[in-house]
Amino acid sequence: MTAELIAIVALGAVIAGFVQGLSGFAFGMVSMSIWAWTVEPRLAAVLAVFGALVGQIIAAVTVRRPFNRTVLWPFLLGGVLGVPLGVWLLPRFDVPLFQTCLGVLLAVWCPLMLLSDRLPPVRWGGRRADAVIGGIGGVMGGIGGFAGVVPTLWCTLRRMQRDEQRAVIQNFNLAMQVVAFTLHVGTGNVTWNMVPLLAMVAVAVLVPVLLGGKLYLGISEQAFRKIVLGLLTASGIALLLASLPVLLKRLG
Repeated sequence: MTAELIAIVALGAVIAGFVQGLSGFAFGMVSMSIWAWTVEPRLAAVLAVFGALVGQIIAAVTVRRPFNRTVLWPFLLGGVLGVPLGVWLLPRFDVPLFQTCLGVLLAVWCPLMLLSDRLPPVRWGGRRADAVIGGIGGVMGGIGGFAGVVPTLWCTLRRMQRDEQRAVIQNFNLAMQVVAFTLHVGTGNVTWNMVPLLAMVAVAVLVPVLLGGKLYLGISEQAFRKIVLGLLTASGIALLLASLPVLLKRLG
């Protein structure tokens, strides 16, 4: 475990913890945009899932929001079924492909979120569509702690109120991270030599998550979202620029 690895992991955990505390999601997105450059993908995925889990536990205690069980359960049902597939896919990802997938995810999803206010509300699909979206979130949560990405976009497109959306995503993410990390432990993806880094991530997210949670009540959601999504879009483009040449070289 090198000093560079420790510094990169700590930096990613601190920034991602703050964003998660403020928004209720996006730990995996933010941390992976930093870790994917230097941290081995399987290790990065485990750290992202664990960091998101710790952050969600802290946020659930400090930023409580009442939730409608009728709205939440389809997301949970789909997610529980999707997480094992994501965990199964993780060891089959190589580094350049992993970076490309993450880059595409960031570069496509974040601008969509910026444009979502101009799109018509999604009214179709009902609870079945919510379950499918939860399943996609579960797969992404198993791969690398991205459980909240697609459900957040979906809730935004459905025009959920801010607190209702946060309650759904926060509780969904918490459940998915519990399932995902349990499966990672059970399948042997978590090893003893990861324990020091896992402990460091748990410590690193504590204060940032609390600070983010405090700011959540006062900051403009629109301004915050524009800044964060703009940075994540830039991160996704940077990852694509780094990984696509490698994949294209393989094809050639």
